[in-house]
Amino acid sequence: MNGQDNLALWHAVASGGSTVEGLTSILHEDAVFHSPVVHSPQAGREIVIAYLSAAGKVLGGDDFQYVREVVDDNNIVLEFTTSLEGIHVNGIDMMRFDDDGRIVDFKVMVRPLKAMNKIWDMMAAQLEAQRG
Repeated sequence: MNGQDNLALWHAVASGGSTVEGLTSILHEDAVFHSPVVHSPQAGREIVIAYLSAAGKVLGGDDFQYVREVVDDNNIVLEFTTSLEGIHVNGIDMMRFDDDGRIVDFKVMVRPLKAMNKIWDMMAAQLEAQRG
């Protein structure tokens, strides 16, 4: 697969609501997630699914949009904007895919600090709700 194919796969999963099924189809079983608020990398498909599905619920509102895309073979960088309770959020999703079109590494960066703090609170609540 090439970078444009990988990008299309990601957009299909993201626009579908970042469901567990969609994420499972695109994540390598040994995928690693680098959170903007958690110090250590989170390894393994199940934990990456938990974080990305929670992020889809927290960030995936009506005004979420990717505003820039950079594709270089198996590496994709997507800049996004959204708002959370009146706070402007600007961030970057950095993904590395394997040759089979599976994400092996996913890193998120967010700015400004006010947005980071809001995401921290909302993601913690969402992850707790998932644990049920």
